[in-house]
Amino acid sequence: MSKADKPSGLRTGLQGLTTRGRSFLAAGITSVVCAYVFGQETLLQVGVLLAALPLCAAALLLRTRYRVAGGRRLSPHRATAGQEARVHLRLDNVSRVPTGLLLLEDQVPYVLGPRPRFVLDRVEPHGFREVSYRVRSDLRGRYPLGPLQLRVADPFGMCELTRSFVASDILTVVPQVQPLPPVRLAGESAGRGESNTHTLALAGDDDVIPREYRHGDDLRRVHWKSTARYGELMVRREEQPLRARATVLLDTREFAHRGSGPASSFEWAVGCAASVGVHLLELGYRTRLLTDTGSSVAGAESSAATVGESAGLLLDALAVVEHSDGGGFSRAEDVLRFGGEGLLVAVLGDLDEDQLTRLCKLRRRTGSAIAFVLAVETWSGLRAILPNAPDDRTARRIRLLREAGWTVLPAVSGDSVPDLWRLADRFAQGSPARGPYRDEVGS
Repeated sequence: MSKADKPSGLRTGLQGLTTRGRSFLAAGITSVVCAYVFGQETLLQVGVLLAALPLCAAALLLRTRYRVAGGRRLSPHRATAGQEARVHLRLDNVSRVPTGLLLLEDQVPYVLGPRPRFVLDRVEPHGFREVSYRVRSDLRGRYPLGPLQLRVADPFGMCELTRSFVASDILTVVPQVQPLPPVRLAGESAGRGESNTHTLALAGDDDVIPREYRHGDDLRRVHWKSTARYGELMVRREEQPLRARATVLLDTREFAHRGSGPASSFEWAVGCAASVGVHLLELGYRTRLLTDTGSSVAGAESSAATVGESAGLLLDALAVVEHSDGGGFSRAEDVLRFGGEGLLVAVLGDLDEDQLTRLCKLRRRTGSAIAFVLAVETWSGLRAILPNAPDDRTARRIRLLREAGWTVLPAVSGDSVPDLWRLADRFAQGSPARGPYRDEVGS
């Protein structure tokens, strides 16, 4: 909730004159000049009246003593691309006098739709008005909403002044997340399951790590030896399962993608990374997002974060990810060299020989690896030219990755991420998939 700035000054009042007010002022000045030239006293009185009316209206608005406060609420704060979000506006009259006619206008980026405007009639003292509007964007990103502007007009329509609020909000539009089917991934048993659950019950009293008592803790878990040592009630920690790790590697190199806008290969890759990342978080993986630049999402892999919080951090990062001008994966390789164990899911664009070699070596530092390899030429409008079988370069690229131990999922324009993810189970069991770009290069 913020209060509007009160405009002041004669210059501000004159700048706020409407077309009607300027016409009255011009007619009044013309009448005064004519009355002086022709010596008509009656015409002078009419001219003074015409000129004084807009000036008095401007002075009245400048001396307006009522105060208003405005607020904005987004529902939801994080919207999916293509999904509508509703913005609720509230205007409070915090003064002791009623307001006049008000025109409410919110500042909205053009990609979210037209700028909303609302006409509010008289607002009683300490009363309020609530209005709402909808915004929608097919492009992910972070979009500022506000500040709110309030236009105050006099009853005669002679003058209109704008008062601006200072508060603004951010609407985050994240990529669409498609639910993925449960599949059995290669090497999954090494990173998940009951074998990874270490309980404190296996440790003796000297090895237990206590913590302070919290309201609602079971008194049967009180650790009396630590209580006597620290002088406050201490309890044994709950069982802490070791969560499997996963890394989603997104190829953001600009020259590795084709197409533009929501239909580009880059946007498909971002949506794929979002779907896979959220799916792995829901499965219990400590998932982090990594790009070819070496940057990762801070906190998304924290064990203290909930699934919803981690998914929100990951999606917020993907909402603003942009093309990079990098030429390879050396920086990502440096990050994975320290803590690259676990499952690696890479969403890759076009690859040259050097990058292909690095990815083959990178596979050795991970527990299991899956690669979405995009045939980016199909996002350039060349799909009709290409037959079901890939060209020699694409086939060789897929074959080398599979020989290095990657589970490769070739993707073309129009492919569904859930359908490709379902194929990971078949590849993990050594059964090649059928279809364009798959049956001819199946392992």
